[in-house]
Amino acid sequence: MKSVEELKNIAYQVIEDEKKALDQLHDNIDDSFANAVKTIFSSKGRVIVTGIGKSANIASKIVSTFNSTGTPAIFLHAADAIHGDLGMVQTDDVVICLSKSGNTPEIKVLVPLLKNLCSSLIAIVGNTGSFLADHADIVLNSYVEREACPNNLAPTTSTTAQLVMGDALAVALMECRNFSAEDFARYHPGGALGKKLYLHVDDLYRENERPMVTPDTSLRDTILEMTSKCLGCTVVVDNKTDKNILGIICDGDLRRMMRKYDNPDLLKAADIMTRNPKTILPADYAVKALNIMRSNAITQLVVTDDNGCFLGILHIHDILREGII
Repeated sequence: MKSVEELKNIAYQVIEDEKKALDQLHDNIDDSFANAVKTIFSSKGRVIVTGIGKSANIASKIVSTFNSTGTPAIFLHAADAIHGDLGMVQTDDVVICLSKSGNTPEIKVLVPLLKNLCSSLIAIVGNTGSFLADHADIVLNSYVEREACPNNLAPTTSTTAQLVMGDALAVALMECRNFSAEDFARYHPGGALGKKLYLHVDDLYRENERPMVTPDTSLRDTILEMTSKCLGCTVVVDNKTDKNILGIICDGDLRRMMRKYDNPDLLKAADIMTRNPKTILPADYAVKALNIMRSNAITQLVVTDDNGCFLGILHIHDILREGII
């Protein structure tokens, strides 16, 4: 077994080899890349991404990225394609074929068939003199000098180059489509990622109590209001009808009061409140509320309408329940 330092050095070397491959990929970007983006963008069909072996695994990942960023795509395994799955390819589709050598037997069988079925064939290939490159309409050069594998055999740097080229296509198409965070949310409604993009304050705070007192409310009644509503705070409003916000009283205000006053019994809410509390609108995203809480080291936000009137309290526990953090 190798030592800890030897193993770390292996990792360093692999990362360095991958970085060199990406630097080379950078130099290989030319007008063909722009032509590929324009071809896909103007296509009336879908994008079919295919490959064999490890290239097929990368093709599957590129398909996922395309679909989640607004470019309809389907994965086609090259081996399955020549055994019936070619039926998924339609005349308006653009096919992207991934291969390091561009000369594998499956690719040589598949390419002429694809040319007869699809509107355009784009090759992401490491050998620009290959069969695939010769027959493709557009060639994206993913050549790498060597694999990170010590035997220069296992696909490592070559698959990284393919994946990055696919990512570059996906992002360029996003930019062409002006694909927004709201668009992204439509394709990612589940999990924490989706909730960050579509969950609003209005979805979270309405079930909470609405603790509020007026400036002349006694300390005792203020504390009772805070504890009975179970949110660790109360808003101070000028009156309970129009709910114009004057301040907020939180647990921290009570602690500071106890340190400051020897006899707090005569204090009123106005004496201990924090003025100009942090607020949020119901239409704001929940993730914005979370960022405000984090940057100000607070656990509650006052929810207001457009006129600044008190609507309710958003607590960090409301966000935690949704799994956004």
